[in-house]
Amino acid sequence: MKSVFLHLLLAIPLVLTGQEVTIDNTGSVENPKPTWETQRQARTYTLAIPAPRGQITDRNGRPLAQSRLSYNLAINFPTPLDWQDAKILSFARQQITLAKGLLKRDIQISDQSILTHYKNRGVLPLDIVEDLLPTELSIIQGGLPQELILRQTYVRFYPNGTLASHIIGYTGREAPLSSRPIENNDLIFPESEGREGLEQIFDAELRGQPGILHITYDKTGNKTSERIAKQPVPGYNVITTLDDTLQRTCEQVLAENSKRGGLVVLDAPTGEILAMASHPGFNPNDFVPIIKPAVFEAYSKDPSDPLVPRAFRSAYPPGSTFKTFVGFAALETGKIKPATEFNCPPAFSVGDHTFKNWKKTGAGSLNFREALTQSCNTWFYQVALKIGAPPIIEYATRLGLGRRTGIPVKAEAPGNIPTDEYMLRVHRRKIKNGDVANMAIGQGDILISPIQMAQAMGVISQGGRFHQTRLVKQIQTIDNRVVAAYPDRIREEIPVTPEVDALLRKALVAVTEDGQGTAHRAQVKGIHVAGKTGTAQWGPTDKQRTAAWFTGFLPAENPQYAFAALYEGEPNDNSVHGGSHAAPIIGKLFKKIYAPQKASGEDTKKEEEEKSSAVDESN
Repeated sequence: MKSVFLHLLLAIPLVLTGQEVTIDNTGSVENPKPTWETQRQARTYTLAIPAPRGQITDRNGRPLAQSRLSYNLAINFPTPLDWQDAKILSFARQQITLAKGLLKRDIQISDQSILTHYKNRGVLPLDIVEDLLPTELSIIQGGLPQELILRQTYVRFYPNGTLASHIIGYTGREAPLSSRPIENNDLIFPESEGREGLEQIFDAELRGQPGILHITYDKTGNKTSERIAKQPVPGYNVITTLDDTLQRTCEQVLAENSKRGGLVVLDAPTGEILAMASHPGFNPNDFVPIIKPAVFEAYSKDPSDPLVPRAFRSAYPPGSTFKTFVGFAALETGKIKPATEFNCPPAFSVGDHTFKNWKKTGAGSLNFREALTQSCNTWFYQVALKIGAPPIIEYATRLGLGRRTGIPVKAEAPGNIPTDEYMLRVHRRKIKNGDVANMAIGQGDILISPIQMAQAMGVISQGGRFHQTRLVKQIQTIDNRVVAAYPDRIREEIPVTPEVDALLRKALVAVTEDGQGTAHRAQVKGIHVAGKTGTAQWGPTDKQRTAAWFTGFLPAENPQYAFAALYEGEPNDNSVHGGSHAAPIIGKLFKKIYAPQKASGEDTKKEEEEKSSAVDESN
């Protein structure tokens, strides 16, 4: 690493202290005399050398973001810097014309930019071409006049392209310094700063400590010495909880099975995020060192919003997935028992409003397991009205729904679990029975993000033990010394009786395995998948969209993973359901995880058979 620094530093001119110095033939400094008169004759410049930015890696140390050496072509102005404008521009234009001929590319730099740089920062080279391509670099290295030089800088690089782009984020170059006269400790080239994701949150840790470079000019303005006073110290490395193989698989499955959506997989026993995918994504390399206007415009105008991290910055109505939490609250408060039955008619009236089941025919009397398996709306309307809103709100909140998980990202969606205070603020009334009925099936004002949903299912999978959801394992130095760690910790213990725990698992497994279940397409051979489908509408009536969900954990008897898959339907597409669109995403994902070597032909045939006979929800 040090040899790279030296190679970089010795090629770059430096900065100023404003002291008169006399340098003898041996290079020693005599009689430093800081006076205004001598500042115009002899100067020592002190420049800051940017440190290479630390890496962001997956849990196994595989790089997700790193720095690479980049080469800029620059004009090196002769000293002393006492030319008039016409001579400055003539000299610069000659070098630019020569560079155009060498590289066979157009180079556009305004006269004002040239003059501003010369007058304010002429002791430093003026970059005219940034981040040369390998083919261009080979041409340049064939030989250059001394007025043109190669400048080495650091550029952020994302070796996996779009992988985990919404989590990692991207960097951007800090504002140029050429608009003002050079000062002590100015950088010899601009640093990158985090603009999104982990790059932004851990910007200070990733930056490292700048080095110091001294360069001295005599009273005639000629350079006499150059010295590295302090080596830069590379930034810390951020070690995430992600598994890059699982992240890649999640992104692949999501891209192949949706136009827009989110997919989250947690390590159920610890709460660590193993993968958190949002589709579509973007390539953070497009933003380095600066994003081209045409590229940014393309991203901004894309109707699929590829810059939006749907897995954690978007929240959706949960639909019937919320029935899991309503049942949990009803059972744990003792308001209903495992054997308690309610009728499942095709419709149910609350006041002057009739709420319908997604099935047009009644299903008779059902207990909790049967009602969750069939996802009977009218059964859950009755249960919710029996227990009231407070227990539902309490258990949903304790499971982490409607509040940020606390992972280190900006603008995480808080979601929403409506309370009386919320209803008074937004609707100028408290919660009514109709609101409770809507709450029973995850409609109304409830909003949940995919990461919150996976987190809640993780808590249920662990019998109420709420492990703090984590995205970063530790921060460490380049020589692997840990400077900050984020170990597993229990955020809350939600009391769950063994009877309720066992019932919830059986009911969630029945959703995927029972003949009346709604998630047959989430099945994985040899694995019991516990989960719940959900389908909910949101948006204006004329452009209403559907959020299709499947969330749960597996293996059901000894959970290793908790997950949430969210499929965003097209406006006014009524064919989208949790069982037909979200459940297959989970089925395909875990078939790859548990049987990566297995040929896909048999699975594909089985999926088509299940698709033709699948039971889908419409709520």
